[in-house]
Amino acid sequence: MKRNSKFFVYSSLLFIFLFGTFNIFAQDTTQYIVPGRLNDSSQLNKPYVILISADGFRYDFAKNHHATNLLKFANQGVEAASMQPSFPSLTFPNHYSIATGLYPAHHGIVDNRFYDYKKDKFYSISNKKIVGDGTWYGGEPLWVLAERHKMLSASFFWVGSEAAIDHMRPTYYYNYSEAFTIDRRLEILQDWLKMPADMRPHLITFYFPEVDHAAHAHGINSKETGDAVKLLDDAIGKMNAMCAKTGLPINFIFVSDHGFVDVDTVNTLEVPSFIDTSKFIISRGSSMVHLYAKDTCSILSTYNSLKNVQKGYQTFLANDVPSKWHYGKKDDCYNRIGDIILVADLAKIFSSGGRKNPATHGFDNYTQEMQATFYAWGPAFKQHLKIDRFENVNVYPLIAHILGLTYEYKIDGKLEVLKGILK
Repeated sequence: MKRNSKFFVYSSLLFIFLFGTFNIFAQDTTQYIVPGRLNDSSQLNKPYVILISADGFRYDFAKNHHATNLLKFANQGVEAASMQPSFPSLTFPNHYSIATGLYPAHHGIVDNRFYDYKKDKFYSISNKKIVGDGTWYGGEPLWVLAERHKMLSASFFWVGSEAAIDHMRPTYYYNYSEAFTIDRRLEILQDWLKMPADMRPHLITFYFPEVDHAAHAHGINSKETGDAVKLLDDAIGKMNAMCAKTGLPINFIFVSDHGFVDVDTVNTLEVPSFIDTSKFIISRGSSMVHLYAKDTCSILSTYNSLKNVQKGYQTFLANDVPSKWHYGKKDDCYNRIGDIILVADLAKIFSSGGRKNPATHGFDNYTQEMQATFYAWGPAFKQHLKIDRFENVNVYPLIAHILGLTYEYKIDGKLEVLKGILK
């Protein structure tokens, strides 16, 4: 037995060394604090908002996987039939849309991986240096808005919170790391809320990756996804009880970034080999492929060739993307969307050559399977209210209104969409 145990330890360490899959030793668990900030006296009596994201928490996961705490809190407060993600229905574009009230083409994070002509670089969610570079991010995220009003904010992860956007970060933040246990993260949240009033953050973003990981790896109806939902549900129950003990007027907004669908991993889509890589830069994803033209004279002929062979995906010129996606050439504020894009049909995926996950997202944001979750409860919200589907860009003006934060710039979200859920 001891020999087997030693073999397991040695094998695990060798695997970590060779492949880095569980690179626990390199994870950054430091809390970063911007010095010299205090809440302005005008902000001290404002309410609190904890914006919680459960990555990949499809609109029906709470019911399908029996998330008792979440269903109870949703029933006590506000429950949307679903929340519509922005296109594409991917993690980074949608988290930043929720944070800014802008569609991806308007804030610049147009995919989880994309090319920027001006920078002559790729943005990729796996590149920590790029993710932490504030020059990639447009718009003014909620924590920047709060800090400009001298209201302190804190982030236990959110897309963009690791970067200095317009030279501003949350007062308290962590770089993304999966080294924290959920209980440890809840302890840190509790510490923030126990701070003196002038140091206590009024806006807190809190992110859970567990459901997304499980659904990708095992499918939407798997035991593993159900277990991840249960783990998250228990954490929300603990969080709610802990916050109740503070006596503070804390409002909870629970959202997700997108839905999920089980996909065809056998009959995958191939990116046509006739695309001339001397004339196009290709950015590949499982649900969408961008073609960036080096030679604009090649766009139309390549597009026509792709239209002739397309099967299981749709081919669009930048000028012809469906207007409902807000993703065409006229919306592309940063020139980061491909001159031609290939968009997989629901449940079809482009082959990447690696492991094919049994479930994913990124498809047409109007399909039911891609719909996300929205629940809200706390002193600002009406009780026992159910509402219809709405777009996620409308969360931004709602939170700004609850916290009494004003802004002059134009966003895509509108307060009137969700104002009726407030007392």
